[in-house]
Amino acid sequence: MTKKKEYLLVLTTCPGSISAKKIAQDLVTEKLAACVNIVPGVQSFFSWVGKVDKANELLLVIKTTGNKYELLEKRLKKLHPYELPEIIAVTILTGSGEYLKWISTNTGES
Repeated sequence: MTKKKEYLLVLTTCPGSISAKKIAQDLVTEKLAACVNIVPGVQSFFSWVGKVDKANELLLVIKTTGNKYELLEKRLKKLHPYELPEIIAVTILTGSGEYLKWISTNTGES
């Protein structure tokens, strides 16, 4: 029986467009992600150092495969300006077969 390939959406936020674009460019260039969407206008409220803080951020939506996740997380931590970046992976349960194959191809997995 063939194991079904795992596809992921990885979410992170950035403080500005320079860091967001650098992360997106590097992850795609290094084939750790097939695509990164940068979504502007995110308002975040969070607990940090014992108080509620807030920030205007950009959301990065990263498309990758389960096989690339560990390398992607390691690289993202190195590139990210935050001391503790948000890095959350969500499994893609289903999607267009052609698009999922495109993710595989563009992460060097096919």
